Amino acid sequence: MYRLKPEIFNLDYTLDCGQVFRWEKEGDWWTGVVGEHVIRLSQEDSGELLVDSRLPPEFFSHYFRLDDDLPSIYESINKDLLINRAINKYRGLRLIRQDPWECLISYMLATASSIPTIQKRIYLLSRFFGQELEEGYFSFPDPDTLAEADLSLLDKCKLGFRTERIKEAAGEVASGELDLNVLFRLEYRYARERLMRLRGIGEKVADCVLLFAFDKMEAFPIDTHIRQIIQHYHIDDNFFESCTNMSRMGDWGREYFGYYCGYAQQYLFYQKRMEGFVPLY
Repeated sequence: MYRLKPEIFNLDYTLDCGQVFRWEKEGDWWTGVVGEHVIRLSQEDSGELLVDSRLPPEFFSHYFRLDDDLPSIYESINKDLLINRAINKYRGLRLIRQDPWECLISYMLATASSIPTIQKRIYLLSRFFGQELEEGYFSFPDPDTLAEADLSLLDKCKLGFRTERIKEAAGEVASGELDLNVLFRLEYRYARERLMRLRGIGEKVADCVLLFAFDKMEAFPIDTHIRQIIQHYHIDDNFFESCTNMSRMGDWGREYFGYYCGYAQQYLFYQKRMEGFVPLY
């Protein structure tokens, strides 16, 4: 066990804001599975992190994007009273650099689902097809394993209509037809188009995957919360004279907040989920 002293970082907000699904909190400690490792973390009032893991400090700096210049990001996205309130209340929430493969499948499982349901599906998928790391904790299954999985066994993971789509996506990754590493090098719009060629991936899922796993900060996922926020607080914006669908709302987010709109989206999403519509005056 060792300590880290990250600047402007809130562990609770970062792990609770809905961007990642394999962490759970008990008492003061968060426990999660990342890759082949079970990790336990706690944050003291001083801001210091207690780390119970064999992984080095460099891993956590990368995983929690501690290299992001949050003050500069806050300054660039702080466009109005709503986002200003979210930034100040949830200061220290950072985006997470997730494993691309696990993130892809996790968000394919997330369509039309609550967070507890998503977590249950991922747990079952890992229990049936991953490797046990500790009692009750399993690694996420690799593409080859899911591509070759029997559909009847996949059905036990309660994936519903997503079952065949997950198997197809795994097949594309396992065969090399979809090279996830290439997506890092593609511009945002081309990476998005490539992901959306997979059955079961629409604009929102593609944007989530690109934001949380591929460093595409200009991704601006539009879910129910973000749509409601835009319609409630920004519908008088001149942009919306021609903005009638979710895709155009994403364009608005990129134009309004700029390159780091993905950070703005996550702060607004978490604020809405925790507080609903908030008064600005």
